[in-house]
Amino acid sequence: MKTLEDVSGASDIVSNKIWRDTMFNFIFAGKDTIGAALTWFFWLMATNPVHENKIRQEIITNLHVNEEGVFNITEVEELNSLVYLHGAICETLRLFPPVPLQHKAPIEADILPSGHCLKPNTKTVIPFCSMGRMEQIWGEDCLEFKPERWISERGGIKNVPSFKFTAFNAGPSSCLGKEMSFIQMKIVAAAVIYHFKFKVVEGQSILPSNSVVLNMKHGLKVRVSRRA
Repeated sequence: MKTLEDVSGASDIVSNKIWRDTMFNFIFAGKDTIGAALTWFFWLMATNPVHENKIRQEIITNLHVNEEGVFNITEVEELNSLVYLHGAICETLRLFPPVPLQHKAPIEADILPSGHCLKPNTKTVIPFCSMGRMEQIWGEDCLEFKPERWISERGGIKNVPSFKFTAFNAGPSSCLGKEMSFIQMKIVAAAVIYHFKFKVVEGQSILPSNSVVLNMKHGLKVRVSRRA
């Protein structure tokens, strides 16, 4: 909003309605999507204990833990040191994007990079969930849960273009709450993994729901135990 005001040179362009709609989008659009993403994340952690242990060790190494065994995050920048956690969250969003598809329609006739011609108002469905599992985009190991693919050779967070990693949409249409979503997911994930251990209840059917938000169809049942 501040950028919009600076560019336009007029603060009245940002009306109360725009502020209201933006805040509504932040609060409500982010609530269900983050919940869905974290459900898939904890399922992946419970079924991939090697990755879970790496994340916990990263937390112990990089965050301050007091004498009572509780870590405190006082600055958002501290979360940037949790590189492996960031990679694990990105992998979760790649395989199970909270918004599994999107559709667009051009106002005027257009031609896609693939050569396909689109007439005005022709709806084109963009399957984010399928794109996250395409070998042409992610390589032969596209179906593997591999947080390392998000880590650079120097050990930092790898920059992946939004048109490849479409969990938050792409380009100018990218989600306004992307960074806030990462912050919330990292804080919750770090706190839970550090203090608790999950074991998935056997016999349950893990399936995605057929809905606007990619929730687990039957929810996730786990047994939770506090770490020593």
